[in-house]
Amino acid sequence: MQLTIQGSSIQGIASFYTEINRLFMADEEWQIAESLDALDDLLYRGFGAAKGATALELIWLDMEISRLSLGYEETRRYYLEKLRPGSPFNKALFSEKLKALETSEGKTYFDLVMDVFASHPAVIVVPG
Repeated sequence: MQLTIQGSSIQGIASFYTEINRLFMADEEWQIAESLDALDDLLYRGFGAAKGATALELIWLDMEISRLSLGYEETRRYYLEKLRPGSPFNKALFSEKLKALETSEGKTYFDLVMDVFASHPAVIVVPG
């Protein structure tokens, strides 16, 4: 199965998941959450357009736009949101991730998304 990600539609994390839901969940009555775990579950369990697929080729148009949109600034904002007072997330973990990002040792959100795709051998991402 082949699907096309419209990278020019991605301006941040929220719009990345809007694009993923457009691509995979158009015929479903529900949408995946803005979560790397949800993306992983989508690919692992084969929901929506991925249901029953034994192989999935994702053509990612304008990948560089997505890489920049899910880059340092968006990732920093994401980590800071996880660290806000009252947040239920593991603050020690996200503090470490933020520090690594700020010292150029950490991964951007784009890198994390690519890691999720790479963890599924039947998924191939092709820059378009």
